[in-house]
Amino acid sequence: MFKKLIIFDMDGTLVNSSVTIANAINYVRKQLGFEPLDTEYILERVNDHTINPAQVFYHTQKFERDHEKWFTEYYTKNHDKELVLYEGINELLVSLREQGHKLAVATNAYRSSTIESLTHLGIYVLFDAIACYDDVHKGKPYPDMLFKLLEELETEKEEALFIGDGPRDEMAAKRAGIDYLMVDWGFTNHEKKVIGSVEELKTILLKDHKDQISSL
Repeated sequence: MFKKLIIFDMDGTLVNSSVTIANAINYVRKQLGFEPLDTEYILERVNDHTINPAQVFYHTQKFERDHEKWFTEYYTKNHDKELVLYEGINELLVSLREQGHKLAVATNAYRSSTIESLTHLGIYVLFDAIACYDDVHKGKPYPDMLFKLLEELETEKEEALFIGDGPRDEMAAKRAGIDYLMVDWGFTNHEKKVIGSVEELKTILLKDHKDQISSL
């Protein structure tokens, strides 16, 4: 079925931000007086829906305003040196817009760092809307930001598709009643079958468009 709205997770799906995320978390830890964590340790837990990330990374029950300030501070100073798009993402987004899809981002990153990242990478203008951690009451795996995007873009859940790289994304999609595709070039190791490359994802999405055209 042709999907009117395609929603993307950001980190690990659109953007290879593994180095920046790990460094930003360790920057916050430094401000709090904690020793740095190993990068691999951080990335193994970023998408783990079974943990409280504020507790694991910052030894507190919830994220505080200072955590956001310091995290964003690191992002602002370093995104131009550390962030890169996964190969083929820009071409995929342009193709989808040309085919008439609406595009959106649903990310557990803060809005300010999300806009900075997507703008630096030259793709912010390709999205019709973004929903971030600080835009909603609860981030993924809760469905709040997906509901927000559906309402903002006046789209029914049956007309939307969510693409992400981890269980938090999958759970949010299921709770929102939105179809979901899991990709495998991000931070999460998957045991089940997933989409292994941007080219494979592009083939799937282009096929959906061609099938819709041929049925008219």
